Amino acid sequence: MSSAETTPMSAHEPDQVRPTREDEVAARGSELIGGPIGRRALLGTSWWTPVRIIALVAIGMFALGLVQKAPCYNGAWFFGASSQYTHACYSDIPHLYQGRGFADGLVPYFDKLPGDMQYLEYPVLTGVFMEVASWLTSGSGSIQDQEQWYWMVNAGMLMVCASVIAVCVTRTHRRRPWDALLVALAPAFALTATINWDLLAVALTAAAMLMWSRGRPLAFGILLGLATAAKLYPVFLLGALFVLCWRAAKWRDFGRALGGTALAWLVVNLPVMLLAWDGWSQFYRFSQERGVDFGSFWLILVQNSTDPLSTETVNTLATLLMLLCCAGVAALALTAPRRPRFAQLAFLIVAAFILTNKVYSPQYVLWLVPLAALARPRWRDILIWQACEVAYFLGIWMYLAYTTSGDAHKGLPPDGYHWAIGLHLLGTLYLVAVVVRDILMPERDPVRRGGEDDPSGGVLDRAEDVHVFGAAAHPPRHAAHDEEGPQVAWGDRKAVDGSL
Repeated sequence: MSSAETTPMSAHEPDQVRPTREDEVAARGSELIGGPIGRRALLGTSWWTPVRIIALVAIGMFALGLVQKAPCYNGAWFFGASSQYTHACYSDIPHLYQGRGFADGLVPYFDKLPGDMQYLEYPVLTGVFMEVASWLTSGSGSIQDQEQWYWMVNAGMLMVCASVIAVCVTRTHRRRPWDALLVALAPAFALTATINWDLLAVALTAAAMLMWSRGRPLAFGILLGLATAAKLYPVFLLGALFVLCWRAAKWRDFGRALGGTALAWLVVNLPVMLLAWDGWSQFYRFSQERGVDFGSFWLILVQNSTDPLSTETVNTLATLLMLLCCAGVAALALTAPRRPRFAQLAFLIVAAFILTNKVYSPQYVLWLVPLAALARPRWRDILIWQACEVAYFLGIWMYLAYTTSGDAHKGLPPDGYHWAIGLHLLGTLYLVAVVVRDILMPERDPVRRGGEDDPSGGVLDRAEDVHVFGAAAHPPRHAAHDEEGPQVAWGDRKAVDGSL
C-alpha cells in the first residue's frame, strides 16, 4: 500500500478514519505489511473495500483456528482424554453429537436423553442450529467419522457467523471501518470460535447493534430477541439502552426495541414452551443448579476454602454482585459529563456479567470482542486484554490435562490455574477501567476525540440530553464555555437535578 497520507480522500469517503495515523501501535504494526494505509485503500473505487478486506481477514483467522484444532480432529478427541487438552484443541461440538442424542436422531427438547442430563441444556435457537448441523452430517461410517463430519459442518456454519460479525462491526461506525480489524485479528477469537456455538448469538448481537446505529430500533429489537433466544447475555444490552434512552428521553425508540426483542424471543421460544416445557426449561434449570465452575473467581474461593459456599449461596451472591454492577453502570450513564456511547455501556454491562458469573468458559471471550472493538478502538489496550485471554485459554486446558492425566500430573496444578484465572480477571478489569475513564473523560475517548458523538448510537447520536443527575446536571461555567461548539451542534442540555 502507498503511504501517501497527504493525498485528499475521495468524495465517497470524505472523513474516513485511518488508524495508522491516530494509533501508534497500528502504525508500527502496519510496517509488517508495507507501511501505513495509503490513499488508494480509501478511495472506494477498488474492489478491495474495508468490508471485503476485513471479512477476508476474519475468514483467514478463522481458518487458522481450524488448523489449530487439527491434532484433535486427527484423533485426540476420541483416543486420549488428556491429549485434547495438552494440544489445547478441545471442542464441545464433537462430544455433544453423541452425548446429546444427535447421533441417534433424538429431537432436542422433546426426546429425553440417557444419563443425568435429561434434555438438551441450550437455548432454543442454539438447539435449532445444532439440529440443522446434524441434518447435514453424514450418518455413515463409524461414530468417530460422524463426529468429525459434525464438527466440520458446524465449523462451516460458524465461519458464516464470523463473517457476519466482521461485516457488521465494520459497518457500525461509518467513519471507522478499520476498527473491525480488532475483531478479525483477535487471537482469542480464532482460538475459541469452534469450542461451542456462541458465535451464533454474537453474530445476531452484532447485526442488532448495526441496526441500532442506522436508527432502526424495531429491527434491532428483533435481532436482539433472536440473539437472546440463542444465548442469555444479549438481553443485558437492553439495560444499557434503557439508561441511555432515559437520559435522552427516547422512550418511543426504546419501546420499539423492547417490543421487538420480546416478540422475536417469544416467536422462537413459545412453541417449545407450550409443547415441551420440561425440555425448554432445562437450560434455565441447569444454569441455576450448576455448581461453581471453571474460570470464575468463585472457583478460586471454593478451592481454597475448608467450608466452600453452597451453589444456592453463590447464586444469590453472584446475582447481588451483578445487580450492584448494573446500578453502578446506570449511575455512570446518568451522571457522566457526556452521555456514554452505546457500545461503551454495552461492553461494561456484559463484562460485569462475565466477571461476576459463577462460570467462565473460554469461548465467552467471543461475547466481548466486538463490543470491545467498538467501545475502545485502541490496539494497545485490546492487545493487552487479548494476551491475558490467550494465557487463560492455555491455562484452562493445561489444568484439565493435569486433572485427567492421573498420577503423571501433566499440565498445570490448581494453584497455577488460579493464576491464569486471575490474569483473565485482571485483563478484563483493565479494559473496563479504560472504558470507564473514557466515559468520565470524553476527551480521552478515541471516537469522540475525532469530533463524533455516538456513531453506533442511532437515535442517540447527537441527541439532546433531557435527564442528567448529579454533578453533570450543573457543569461549571467555564466548562459550558469550553463546550459551546459541540453543545450548539447537539442541542442544549435540559438537566434534571437529582441523585441515584
